Amino acid sequence: MLIDTSVVGWTFLVYLLIMLAIGYWSYMRTNNLADYVLGGRSLGPLPSALSAGASDMSGWLLLGLPGAAYASGFSAGWIGIGLLAGTWLNWLFVARRLRTYSLAASDSLTLPAYFENRFADRSRLLRVISAVFILLFFLFYTSSGLVAAGKLFESVFGWSYIWAVVIGTVAVVSYTFFGGFLAVVWTDVIQGLLMFAALIVVPVIAVNAVGGWDATQAAMLEKAPGFLNMLTEADGTALSAMGIISALAWGLGYFGQPHILARFKAIRSEADVPAARRIAVIWSAVGLIGALFVGFAAVGYFPETIDDGERAFILLVDALFHPVIAGILLAAILAAIMSTADSQLLVSSSALAEDFYKALFRRDASQGELVWVGRIAVVVIALIACILALDPDSKVLELVSYAWAGFGAAFGPALLFSLYWKRMNKAGALAGIIVGGVTVVIWGNVSGGILDLYEIVPGFVFASIAIVVTSLATAEPEASVTKGFDDAMNP
Repeated sequence: MLIDTSVVGWTFLVYLLIMLAIGYWSYMRTNNLADYVLGGRSLGPLPSALSAGASDMSGWLLLGLPGAAYASGFSAGWIGIGLLAGTWLNWLFVARRLRTYSLAASDSLTLPAYFENRFADRSRLLRVISAVFILLFFLFYTSSGLVAAGKLFESVFGWSYIWAVVIGTVAVVSYTFFGGFLAVVWTDVIQGLLMFAALIVVPVIAVNAVGGWDATQAAMLEKAPGFLNMLTEADGTALSAMGIISALAWGLGYFGQPHILARFKAIRSEADVPAARRIAVIWSAVGLIGALFVGFAAVGYFPETIDDGERAFILLVDALFHPVIAGILLAAILAAIMSTADSQLLVSSSALAEDFYKALFRRDASQGELVWVGRIAVVVIALIACILALDPDSKVLELVSYAWAGFGAAFGPALLFSLYWKRMNKAGALAGIIVGGVTVVIWGNVSGGILDLYEIVPGFVFASIAIVVTSLATAEPEASVTKGFDDAMNP
């Protein structure tokens, strides 16, 4: 690295101290599990939108997506289009209804609790199986953030990859452990603003350094004939319909992401949803476009091929900015990593505390006891995710892709049908969650022909079919369940 690592180190330290201060402030305001898991449902539109966006995009927005753009050119834009559409549709069709129904369904704090209460499942199977999938896929998702942290600290400070991952894990756990949801949300607000600024400044300066947009395009065209065509691979061969569908299908994942859905449940009022939706869509659009242009600019700026395209943002910051500014911009990567990893740890710990510990073992557990169970779960889950992240050859985008598909297929169809179809019953919900999750696990581990289609597509489709067929083939939901649906949707 050419930058002064001591300056960057001090910048990171100041940033982490601010995050810890927010964690302490949140700790003093966390009195029960509702505060720890959802912040007392007190979020306004700005923190709701920025927290949802920051926890959604993660380190892959500054590492994975620029890496894809660096390797593929314009065709990487299909992922951005799918994600932006998914963001808008999720806020439009899910946010208001989930906020209303999760409160009406016995003030459900977690997604598994919502499914159990929505369908009056006394067997607790819905709750437990949902929690199992949350823990499974979040281990991969959280490990992707720790891989990103490892690459950041390794590149900037020259640390060994393993130590870099361990230190990143400690940084994220430190404030999530104490502060819970409020700490996560308000750190997300700062992190979201920092990411927003970085994804405007870096691509603009980088493209200008190349000689402008025309020079950047010329460099891209010189590197590969298909770089400027959204319909071709980098080598100029036509992009397959399967490839385009797979990229756009990333947008389907939004409907089932527990850490994003938690922001919908925590928003202060239904009236705040439209304003939050506008903020979220603008933030996402700027971030996605900026990330793509970071990858494009790296093609033009570096004459030699970068071994790992996911380091494009780091290398451009190193080459173009004063050490103080570079430290702030590199802190944006740390912000992106932490804003998602903390949310994932919190949702996972909530699943363990609320959906396993309380539901199966200690139904009369006090609020204070549940909060501490959640805190201990944060440490345990982070430790396992850290172990998974220790492989230095791991790719951020690949890990995120697998976990994103798992959540989207397991929970997306079940949630959408639960909010819009009164005839859906608990058997249908259980079938949809299991079929969606299992399809992703199986499909994601095979390849060839149609099996190369992104696993979220078959998972989402099969889960939807399973919900409809199973619900219609089994008894109609109890009168109390359908009345609860009517009351929630027509208050």
